[in-house]
Amino acid sequence: MSSTPAQAARSELTGFTGELIGPDDAGYEEARTVYNAMIDRRPAVLARCADADAVARVIGFARAHDLPLAVRGGGHHGAGLGTVDGGVVADLSPLKDIQVDPAARTVRVGGGCVWGEVDRATHAHGLATPSGIISTTGVGGITTGGGLGHLTRRCGLTIDNLLAADVVLADGRQVRASADENSDLFWAIRGGGGNFGVVTSFLFRLHEIGTVVAGPTFWPIEATAEVLTAYREFLPTAPRELGGFFLIGTVPPAPPFPEELQLRKTAGVVWCYAGGDTEAAAREMAPLLDALPEPLLHAPGPMPYPDMQSMFDGLYPPGHQWYWRADFVDEVPDEAVQLHAKFGAEVPTMHSTMHLYPIDGAAHDVGQDETPWAYRDSRWASVFAGVDPDPANADLVRRWTVDYFDALHPYSAGGAYVNMMMDEGQERVRASYRGNYDRLAHIKADLDPDNVFRLNQNIRPAPKPRYESRP
Repeated sequence: MSSTPAQAARSELTGFTGELIGPDDAGYEEARTVYNAMIDRRPAVLARCADADAVARVIGFARAHDLPLAVRGGGHHGAGLGTVDGGVVADLSPLKDIQVDPAARTVRVGGGCVWGEVDRATHAHGLATPSGIISTTGVGGITTGGGLGHLTRRCGLTIDNLLAADVVLADGRQVRASADENSDLFWAIRGGGGNFGVVTSFLFRLHEIGTVVAGPTFWPIEATAEVLTAYREFLPTAPRELGGFFLIGTVPPAPPFPEELQLRKTAGVVWCYAGGDTEAAAREMAPLLDALPEPLLHAPGPMPYPDMQSMFDGLYPPGHQWYWRADFVDEVPDEAVQLHAKFGAEVPTMHSTMHLYPIDGAAHDVGQDETPWAYRDSRWASVFAGVDPDPANADLVRRWTVDYFDALHPYSAGGAYVNMMMDEGQERVRASYRGNYDRLAHIKADLDPDNVFRLNQNIRPAPKPRYESRP
């Protein structure tokens, strides 16, 4: 009788440093669950890897048995690319080591960490590195895809603050990637996703970020066009210390929001002023506020940066139905403004939303080809997210998301932030890397010619067998 993949893994991976979980194990159902409940996949083996050697062995096992391999960090990806039916999941969640060097202003982070863990460790020293907007997001996925968040205008993308990484390659080799070592690999993992290896450790630059002035300003949904028109003109002129993404959504039915506003549809800005000076923050926000009617709520205030990073955690816990679409945006013309107003008024559920994240400021200091992240000249990244706890509403939120995206896509720059894409096809991936795609494909051919790491926004190996490094 032939063995199952889980049985084969236990037999062949003797002394495995971690945990091997198969469909017959008591913890399997919990172990296979990912953040997006719309994703319901059943891996043949889940391997929780406690060190880089374990990762290398799991890669070798998947290759030897010709099983598809998924790599899971935080498990947040909208398309569920951290799991796979009938294959092997390399689960990095045990890799939790965090080492802060306050003097050097760096932090070394294990590949299984989530951002809340990192934020708490660095905040103890009054330091932070830019990441996303939900603290339960995995470090690995957001970093290798780019890293947009509250501090982008002030500190750049997460990849702009990556100094080095320890990577396990498709052939099991363990290498260091930095500007001085394996520089092609270092270039590729700063935006090229999980196509080139499994990152088991990251080294980030830190910035002096302790207390921020943060929180939302909400206007009635009927004012969407007026608010967005003012916002598109205001934010690019604001100092880099002031971050603020535009959103359309619904006020949550819970404190600290006033009862009279709860469940009301709104247009607004979520602010993050990278400094603790409340008066300075108010001065910088004033030009937008003065240009608009009095808001329903204006609630920015001083708070520790980790509190800002976890502000949305309660609204978006694991287990909701999610469907995402995204685009890069150079400009928001009047026609696009009116479409945002139309679809904003039709938000189908309390959790569904649209965000416009600014990507100017420090993000524009890096050239188009200095990293794979090829839309340095765009001003915003838009994301359309249909979300609801009830599986019965999955089709409803998916339809709203797709219709909204389809209407706005003609006004986009063409590609999208890969961390916010679903499984949308190869041409969409290529468009999202522009002229950097071919270089990525040649590096892929050099490091992973068999496309072992293909469960991602996949960059296919170029036919050419080797890529020559740039001087």
